[in-house]
Amino acid sequence: MKKIDLGQTLQLLGNVGVIVGIFLLVYELNQNRDLMQAQTRHELSQGLVELLIANNSDSELMSIRLRGNRGEDLTELEFERFQMAASIEMRYHEDVHYQYRNGLYDETEFNAQREMWKNIYAAIGRKVVFCTSRSGYSPEFVKEIEGLLGNSACESIDEQ
Repeated sequence: MKKIDLGQTLQLLGNVGVIVGIFLLVYELNQNRDLMQAQTRHELSQGLVELLIANNSDSELMSIRLRGNRGEDLTELEFERFQMAASIEMRYHEDVHYQYRNGLYDETEFNAQREMWKNIYAAIGRKVVFCTSRSGYSPEFVKEIEGLLGNSACESIDEQ
């Protein structure tokens, strides 16, 4: 039988310590990822709440949004307000999409968002705003919305 000397024992204990450290690091990284997902979800929810409060506290803007979504005629000023409100929401949607693509937004939550987007972007006025401003958004987000609308949804608007 071989006699284990102090050097080998210390080396073995050191190796075990490194392995335990690696496991602790992996555990901590997983906890950090979960915390980031929760924080991202909270911030996106808070942003949506603030957006809804801002939109719903202005009855004139609400009227413009309803008429704009239906494709009704708007004055130049009303159309600018409609376009700005729609653009703010689209930027929020783009951020949700970005967070999802980077693993910080849950699949179930994102699918619920996509279902909501189908209704939002199907509105005539919203589709016009999206189609005329889509070059200002990330290609991945544009592809997502075009997929929901159908790839040819912007063709008739682009021709105008």
